[in-house]
Amino acid sequence: MVLESLIPVRLAEKRPVEMLPLAFLYASLAIFVALWIFPNHASLTMVFFTVMALLPLMVSLMRFEEQSIFVRSKDADTDHKRAMPFFVWMFIGMVLAFSAWFIIFPQDMVSNLFSVQINTIQAINNNINQVTANTVNASTYFLAVLLNNLKVLLFVLLFSFIYGAGAIFILTWNASVVAVAIGNTARNLISKYAATAQLTGAPAYFAGFSLGLMRYMIHGIPEIGAYFVGGLAGGMISVAVLRHEFLDLRFKQVLYDSSHLILLATGLLLVAGVLETFVSPLVPV
Repeated sequence: MVLESLIPVRLAEKRPVEMLPLAFLYASLAIFVALWIFPNHASLTMVFFTVMALLPLMVSLMRFEEQSIFVRSKDADTDHKRAMPFFVWMFIGMVLAFSAWFIIFPQDMVSNLFSVQINTIQAINNNINQVTANTVNASTYFLAVLLNNLKVLLFVLLFSFIYGAGAIFILTWNASVVAVAIGNTARNLISKYAATAQLTGAPAYFAGFSLGLMRYMIHGIPEIGAYFVGGLAGGMISVAVLRHEFLDLRFKQVLYDSSHLILLATGLLLVAGVLETFVSPLVPV
């Protein structure tokens, strides 16, 4: 396909920052194609179109990382850090694209294009507000957040294992939700600044975007990072199942390497749960 050939996987690992404009392009194209072909269901179809564009590159990355275990040093499990910037810049590119179009488009178009994501954000905000108002015990909320995030991590692992690089769907969905959270906060703050004449123009947009980004990315960075790591682990296991005999030496080596990644992902979710419960609600929005 044409989009797949824009950047090979080896170049993506060596110069991962190039994934930012590429992911921005993929997500933007997905939005316009979704609005053109499926205007009444664009909120989910734009996610699927973005996934379709990124999937070949993701599959290539999983294969490359699985093969690299046998050609790198004895500390190969730490060498997977080279793949993490790939995910980070890809995620940032998608977030920037979705949030930019959320702010640029008129309100009626935004309500249609991001309808499912908006409902998800409203539910998240209600939970955060309950913790802030002390109507829900913080420890109870932390446990609920942690269990939900662990469930998502399990889905990431299963998607990656069954579909090879299927975790890209969950990562893209999370990018669209985070972008809507940022864009919605930015819109509200821009309106507030305009009404009180505190800020206008570019400073208002910058302030609104920054506060929205801060509230959701304080806990979002370790949480999304956990899903990156889990998706990489599941994809490597999937490739190993296809390429090696079950439980032979090479398969065991991949399984051992992936288990370290899964433990790392679980630890990141513990950190994310603490931040979401005790820190994120303190950010004024």
